[in-house]
Amino acid sequence: MKTINVNEKANWGTIIIGAGQAGLATGYHLLKAGEDFVIIDAAENIGDSWRKRWDSLRLFTPSQYDGLPGFSFPAARDIMPSKTEIADYLEKYSEKFNLPVRLEEKVIHLSRKQPGFEITTTKDILKCDKVIVATGTNPLPRIPEFAKDLDENIHQIHSSQYLNPDSLPKGSVLVVGAGTSGVEIAIELAKSRHTLISGHPTFHIPDPVFRYAERLYWWFASNILTVNTPIGRKTKKSIVKGGGPLINVSVKNLIAAGVKQVPRVTGVESGQPKLEDGRMVKVSSIVWATGYKPDFSWIGLKVTDEKNGWPMTKRGVSIEVKGMYFIGMLFQYGLTSGLIGGVGRDAAFIVKHINQHNNYQPKS
Repeated sequence: MKTINVNEKANWGTIIIGAGQAGLATGYHLLKAGEDFVIIDAAENIGDSWRKRWDSLRLFTPSQYDGLPGFSFPAARDIMPSKTEIADYLEKYSEKFNLPVRLEEKVIHLSRKQPGFEITTTKDILKCDKVIVATGTNPLPRIPEFAKDLDENIHQIHSSQYLNPDSLPKGSVLVVGAGTSGVEIAIELAKSRHTLISGHPTFHIPDPVFRYAERLYWWFASNILTVNTPIGRKTKKSIVKGGGPLINVSVKNLIAAGVKQVPRVTGVESGQPKLEDGRMVKVSSIVWATGYKPDFSWIGLKVTDEKNGWPMTKRGVSIEVKGMYFIGMLFQYGLTSGLIGGVGRDAAFIVKHINQHNNYQPKS
């Protein structure tokens, strides 16, 4: 049998856009199903999106819950993997199953080309019967509009650009956003400079839950906190609006590290950040740990809602466009949908739907 060069072939049964954990997990299930597919990603290497995050980042889920389908994470139990270990694992995962991946190829535009789709990239024009968007819903940093009015001498970066304390100039720093990322960054910065954190910390899941009852918690998060249950739908609404819970860090850790907590930043006055209580704070740097926002503007089809820009789907199956799927979204089906160890279930569901030729709409 002649070996196909994935970089030369232009017509595919299915194209996956994005070679992160969601795209790779979906590729695994497509491979098992014998589907004709390819994965496209703009990165130079698989796992680069993890490698570019801050140096001390570790997952908050232990290694036994960090594996993709068919290949457990290669570490002892209860180890919290580093960002580099996750990146290397994703690369090994792709190699282990010989997944067809085209790297350094950015998708510029996706359009309908009956009976399938046409995808314009920086290298080629590809066609496929079905397309799976695995780019996630958080490609763009969410920074308030008033940030542009701050004094130009204040060094500003988003948390996605933060690497370590040395990546910021000397002087005091304000971390805006009290979710897990903001709290972890603030604690690290406090070791070398005066650090403030702005915002209201989200709910903290006690450490013993992970230390002594992690199996029960994972089962609960996977099977009860889903869009099929009242508590799951309530949890989804809360997380989408206010962010996920604090895990492995808490307000007590902030206090112990000497981080000063201040109210939310609501604007700018005289070039300085203004708090909701009317006070101004003077700092040398600001780290915006304010989350991300979706961007599907490159898709030339109506697939997102007008309110928040999220794809309109039922468990990742597009409601608007037949043959189009999304994976890797926050709470796509359950709380674990956005985690490495939970995305495999969503991938299996989508591939099953593909195999059934879209003859039914999934139950929500």
